[in-house]
This record gives sequence, structure tokens and C-alpha cells, in this order.
Amino acid sequence: MPRLKHYDDTGTARFITFNCYRNEPSLVDDNAKAILARFLDQTRKKYRFRLLGYVVMPEHVHLVIHPVDGTPVGKVIREIKSLSAREWFRLYEPSAQDVVRVFWQKRCYDHNCRTVDVVREKLEYCHTNPVRRGLVSEPAEWKWSIYNWYAGRRDVPLQIDEYEF
Repeated sequence: MPRLKHYDDTGTARFITFNCYRNEPSLVDDNAKAILARFLDQTRKKYRFRLLGYVVMPEHVHLVIHPVDGTPVGKVIREIKSLSAREWFRLYEPSAQDVVRVFWQKRCYDHNCRTVDVVREKLEYCHTNPVRRGLVSEPAEWKWSIYNWYAGRRDVPLQIDEYEF
């Protein structure tokens, strides 16, 4: 299968989606989501990308990030996935040390947000994804998205970086 091309020097925000292996709901509890959030934040600091939006669903994740020009987004996502998977297995399946385990699907979806309107559209998608899925009736009820940050609350799992709209 040919490798997908990522365009890392566009100077634009990126909308990224990645899924748990076989779309299993491995991120169903808050502890699993917190593991992902911790390594997302750690990787953000290391690669200095701006986090503009996110939603963590039971079996997938959407991110809106603005990387520093030239930052290889594929490398960033691989690191987030690798670190979070190792920690998840360490905590949830510690006895299966000699077994090949897979937490995330291999690839991710990556879309360059070429305009501010597209960035807003992707942020709105993150806000409403849990409602569309029937997990909550209002976006504010889903702790694991950016909705509450943009509504002015600061007691959220991940802080959002400033962005000029």
C-alpha cells in the first residue's frame, strides 16, 4: 500500500483523525482518555505545535493543531499514539507483556485547513461530534472536547492555544 503524502510546510492548521484498532471503544473511560491527553500535551510541548481543538471519542480522536512549519505531523501523531498505547497497556493489561498488542490503527486522516472558515468548521465538528453520536444531548456535557474551553471554562482536560481567527 503506498504511503499517504502529508504536506507539512503549508503554514496552516491541520485536522487530524485517528482511530483505535478495529474501532474498538478503548477510550471509553476517563482514565484512558486522560492517558491520551497527557501524552498529547507532552508531545505538544516537545514539538511546539498549537492545539486549537480536540475531541476524544470512545474509539477515535479528532485534533485541530497548528504545527510549526516543517514539523512532520506524521511523526507527531506516531509519538502520541505510541506513548499513549504503551501506557494504556501498562495500566490495563500488565500481564500480557510478551504478546504483540495493537491499540491504534496504523494510519490517520490528515486535512490541511487552508482558510479560517475551515478551521472554524473543524472546531465545530469537534464540538458536535459527541452530540451527533448520541453520547450527550449538549456539547457542554462532553468533558473530553474543546467546547467548554471556547465557552469560557478553564477546568478542562487540555488547555487550548491562542489562535488568530
